[in-house]
Amino acid sequence: MYTLYIANKNYSSWSLRPWVLMRALGIPFEERLVPFGTDAAPHDFRVFSPNGKVPCLHDGDTVVWESLAIVEYLAERHEGVWPADANARAFARSAAAEMHAGFGALRQICSMTCGLRVRLHRIEPQLHADLQRLQAVWQEGLSRFGGPFLTGRAFSAADAFFAPVAFRIQTYRPPLAPAALTYSERLLALAPMRTWYAEALAESWRDEAHEHQTLTVGTVTDDLRRPATAQNA
Repeated sequence: MYTLYIANKNYSSWSLRPWVLMRALGIPFEERLVPFGTDAAPHDFRVFSPNGKVPCLHDGDTVVWESLAIVEYLAERHEGVWPADANARAFARSAAAEMHAGFGALRQICSMTCGLRVRLHRIEPQLHADLQRLQAVWQEGLSRFGGPFLTGRAFSAADAFFAPVAFRIQTYRPPLAPAALTYSERLLALAPMRTWYAEALAESWRDEAHEHQTLTVGTVTDDLRRPATAQNA
């Protein structure tokens, strides 16, 4: 059985991508969660991950790191990771790669923090540009392939790569067109996403860097998480 190493579900957008894909496709795996913001420093992650980061997939003696590489490794072994249709598959791979490498302002300003609700101080021009591009990608996929997911009727790796954005939208509520909000809500309604969210809210760990970043970009209007443990308060 696969072993997937991840970090805090409240913060770790990279961990979510292969996790939700494997859950949605029914690919069995054992979850190993190593949290940020405790005694586990980044170098400890190198015990199981060559680059000291998550996610990291172990398949026997084979170790695969980086979310996009993990997805491609799974695609070689399981149907449904990428769409069967060649045109849809090309779009899915392009969209996932763009999300993997781009949208820097969205990542930095609206970092993933599932349990908070935040009112942004302002919409910076770079964030506005990322939001416009995000909606264009979603609109192209939904209109070309008919929905309800980005490449048609079935959830695929393309949707998994944008799953963390759905949590960001829920947290920060940036200005988006109704169609984008509807797609985001569709992702949030998936059973694996609901499970991830519930477990994120139950975490008591806090990572100071993530918490500080959120406070620099907006005002926290609600904190739905379990109270922090004393050592991480």
